[in-house]
Amino acid sequence: MKPIVSIIMGSTSDLPVMESAAKFLNDMQVPFEMNALSAHRTPEKVESFSKGACARGIKVIIAAAGMAAHLPGVIASMTTLPVIGVPIKASLDGLDALLAIVQMPPGIPVATVGINGAQNAAILAVEMLALSDETIHHKMVNYKEELKKKIVKANEELAGIKFEFKVD
Repeated sequence: MKPIVSIIMGSTSDLPVMESAAKFLNDMQVPFEMNALSAHRTPEKVESFSKGACARGIKVIIAAAGMAAHLPGVIASMTTLPVIGVPIKASLDGLDALLAIVQMPPGIPVATVGINGAQNAAILAVEMLALSDETIHHKMVNYKEELKKKIVKANEELAGIKFEFKVD
C-alpha cells in the first residue's frame, strides 16, 4: 500500500489536532502518511519532500502549521499538487496562522480550512480524490448521507423537548 495523501505538520505538538485528519482518512480507507517537517528548522527536508511528493504517488498534501505558519505555502511553492493548509491555534487564537496560510501570493494557492480544522482538510482531500476514484466517490456519498441522518435524528430529538412557550 502506497500513500496518496500526505499529512505534514510543523512539529509533533500539532498531532492532537491533526489526528482527526488521520482518523477520517483511515475511516475512508485512504492510504496516507504523516510526517513532521519545519519550514524554518528543516527547510532542506521540506524542499526534498515537496519536490518528490508527486513522483512518490502523493495526490494531495495536508499541511498544518501554527504561529509563523509558512509550511503550507512553502510546500505549495515547490509542488504542483494541491495543498490544504490547516492553521493551528498556537498563539493569537490561531489568527496569525490563519492569515499566514490564507494570504498567499498569486500563483501559489493553498486551500485553507478553519483554525484547527484538520477533519475538514481530510474531507476536502478525499473529495478531491473522489473526482477520479469511483470507490472513494461512493464512500463520500455515504459519508454525506450519514451527516444528513444525524441532523434528521437531532430534529426528532428536539421535537420531544417540551417548554411552556415552545411552539411545536
